[in-house]
Amino acid sequence: MERVVSESEREEDSDRIILGLLNSVEQDGARSQRHFAAELGIALGLVNAYLNRCIKKGLVKASQAPARRYAYYLTPQGFAEKSRLTVEYLSSSFGFFRKAKADCSRALETAKERQLKRLVLLGASDLAEIATICAIDTGIVLVCIVAPSNAPDRFVGLPVVGDLDAVEGQVDGALVTALFSTPEVDVLIDSARKKFGADAVIIPELVDLRPRKAKERVS
Repeated sequence: MERVVSESEREEDSDRIILGLLNSVEQDGARSQRHFAAELGIALGLVNAYLNRCIKKGLVKASQAPARRYAYYLTPQGFAEKSRLTVEYLSSSFGFFRKAKADCSRALETAKERQLKRLVLLGASDLAEIATICAIDTGIVLVCIVAPSNAPDRFVGLPVVGDLDAVEGQVDGALVTALFSTPEVDVLIDSARKKFGADAVIIPELVDLRPRKAKERVS
């Protein structure tokens, strides 16, 4: 049965995107919308929709730039909104950490029970960072992180590779640490299941693999 998305979840997703977008605009508003999309991990059309929404709300202004592009910058109202959302995010992040730690611990215990001693992490995210902390006391070895393009060469002390074929050494299974579903993440999980077997791909409860179209609606 498909999980029903609550109004509060939609608002959280919306606030998360707006905060990320406001941060990106503050850092360098002259970058393209395509760059913003890659940085935030969302569709280009969604970036355009949220930028227009922020402009209508008076949070962002756009000015003409060379090569038929626009440069974006935050208004005073935009700075105030970014500060408000940041405070909300920091408050909720403590709850996120507690739940993520509990979820990762349970997932790693499941891996142990299934004799999965060497794992790759699928996705570079806050959850991957928490998983590395939880793995210390389990005896499970985290080999590397498999993440799509635009990821750094290393993340939380682990090497990052672009696909499963680039993973070196023995690997018994995978722990999904991408927080949200994207086409790249879905392909990566399917590839891991084919390579290691479905029981060797562990997904913490916190990971949301619902299609993004069901979550990302611009009001």
